[in-house]
Amino acid sequence: MKLCGALCVLLMLSMAYGLRCYSCVTSNAEACTATVSCPVIFDRCFSLTIEGLNLFSKGCQSTIACIGGISCCEGDLCNSAGTAGPSILLLLASSAIISLFL
Repeated sequence: MKLCGALCVLLMLSMAYGLRCYSCVTSNAEACTATVSCPVIFDRCFSLTIEGLNLFSKGCQSTIACIGGISCCEGDLCNSAGTAGPSILLLLASSAIISLFL
């Protein structure tokens, strides 16, 4: 019962805050550290590389606009350049919460 309660709390928290994506236009993909909370109509994060201008763009996008050279993904901050540090932190935090309730 406690495990079910902990999982419900985690699901509610993730739904309440909505999708978060990295957002920037820069010449260095690793320098993109700003994050935004996406409006409700956007359900994906995107990354786009403009080769001729050496530009990288990241932000929020809707599924129907994920075509061509736009790389879209699901999940918070999934459009990062490196490993998903926040995802690892979320995994550790959820494990700690579940351990407290068992």
